[in-house]
Amino acid sequence: MSYYFTILSPTDTPVFNIAFGTSKSGGDGIARFRFPDTAQYMNQFIIHSSLDIVEEAQWTNGAMYLKHVDTYPPAAAYISAFLTPSGARFLLLHQPPQLPNSGGSSGLGASSLLGSSGNLARGSTSSIAANPTSPQTEEAVRQFMTEVYENYVKTAMSPFYKQGMEIRSPVFRTRVTAAGKKWL
Repeated sequence: MSYYFTILSPTDTPVFNIAFGTSKSGGDGIARFRFPDTAQYMNQFIIHSSLDIVEEAQWTNGAMYLKHVDTYPPAAAYISAFLTPSGARFLLLHQPPQLPNSGGSSGLGASSLLGSSGNLARGSTSSIAANPTSPQTEEAVRQFMTEVYENYVKTAMSPFYKQGMEIRSPVFRTRVTAAGKKWL
């Protein structure tokens, strides 16, 4: 599964972003998105298009972790959200692996990836990537978001960090990557 994680400030300014792949169940940690040449821009578009839904959900749900909040069917991408008390939003775009396609089209819609029961049509169901909306996947994403939030708080409390400033710390990036390897 490929992931694109971003932290947005309360004013919707990107503070941090990173793309990575799954490391569990034999994954190599490399992100493989459906639109490889424009993945960075496409991922940003998908994340920002879900902000209205995240804002609606934050007022109807009192939890910090909002779970799966949006789906972008053309790319079979799912967006999960986590809200901080300061107003920053953590958004994780997760995209199941692309299945072999004999039809020759470059992008797969959700209808070609999902079977009649709504589960991904994959051979192995031991991976959390087998179903992006399963309870196991939601729990793994929640654990990932919680660990990143703890590291974000430590970074935000640094005297060298100003609220809303881009996070460029290699230590923070390494810790986010480690959390991704651990939970996703």
